[in-house]
Amino acid sequence: MSAALPVIWAVLIAVAVFAYVVLDGFDLGVGILFPAVHGRAERDVMVNSVAPVWDGNETWLVLGGGGLFAVFPLAYAILLPALYIPLTIMLLALVFRGVAFEMRFRARNDPERRRWDWAFMGGSYVAAFVQGVALGAFVQGIKVTGRAYGGGWWDWLTPFSLMTGAALVAGYGLLGACWLIWKTQGDLQDRFRRLAGRLAVVTLLFIGAVSFVMLCLSAPFRERWLTLPKALGAALVPLVLLALAWLFFAALKQRRELAPFLYALGFFLLAYVGLGVSLWPMMVPPGVTIQAAAAPPATQAFLLWGASVLLPIILIYTGYVYWLFRGKVQVGVGYH
Repeated sequence: MSAALPVIWAVLIAVAVFAYVVLDGFDLGVGILFPAVHGRAERDVMVNSVAPVWDGNETWLVLGGGGLFAVFPLAYAILLPALYIPLTIMLLALVFRGVAFEMRFRARNDPERRRWDWAFMGGSYVAAFVQGVALGAFVQGIKVTGRAYGGGWWDWLTPFSLMTGAALVAGYGLLGACWLIWKTQGDLQDRFRRLAGRLAVVTLLFIGAVSFVMLCLSAPFRERWLTLPKALGAALVPLVLLALAWLFFAALKQRRELAPFLYALGFFLLAYVGLGVSLWPMMVPPGVTIQAAAAPPATQAFLLWGASVLLPIILIYTGYVYWLFRGKVQVGVGYH
């Protein structure tokens, strides 16, 4: 059982990170799409669509980061110094964005509200971009010397990490557009439907480009994706992605409301699965495995009991909030 504990925890942390990416992703995507609309009423509708859930979405980020610190302390001690700058920028952007989220509703006049709108939009772009940069830096590999980070302050900043940053901005924009198709109606919904189609094309092109560069970066990646018999199983990921892309564009054409959002989540899930196929069993690529980075078994077992209580509570609360605030967002109606 002790040998399985690191794997169980790695899966739990991966699930928490994925939940954050997709839930806070559409939330950030709403801010990313602010330039696509005009006027206070439309932006109020967009913000009110996520107002009841946006802060709860970030619970998963805390859970993923806290789990990494407690269960994989070696990985935490290596990754934090390697990614101090992008992670600090991300947290500051999220704080700045959260302040702007609330303050825009309390603005005394239109010029003040526009300033807070720009702050909300800017925080959304910066947070999304640096999350993608941190992901790219992680995927391309972290330099480790002994049991500590062995690289420099700026190793995270590369052409590949900049590309993954841009890719995540596009992907979050897609999630935001699909969320707003589901939550809005009329002309505003039609606009987001058209925008979702364009962003889906950009996101899928980025997925293909990032996948190709990953194959060029690493021989182990190429072995898993291009060498038989491993390639037969791995090939299911791009094939299912193509099928989902066809279903996505068909759903847009049929003017369905929830389906595009679910298919866009599927894009992220398959990209995440592909990342797992490439990196498993590395906790810090290319050389620190899950087993090597794990805390003592007694610590893992103790924390697993706590997680078995905490996770159902978070899931029940999250599900209840989404159910409670279901339905369309109306102009002039909000929780503020």
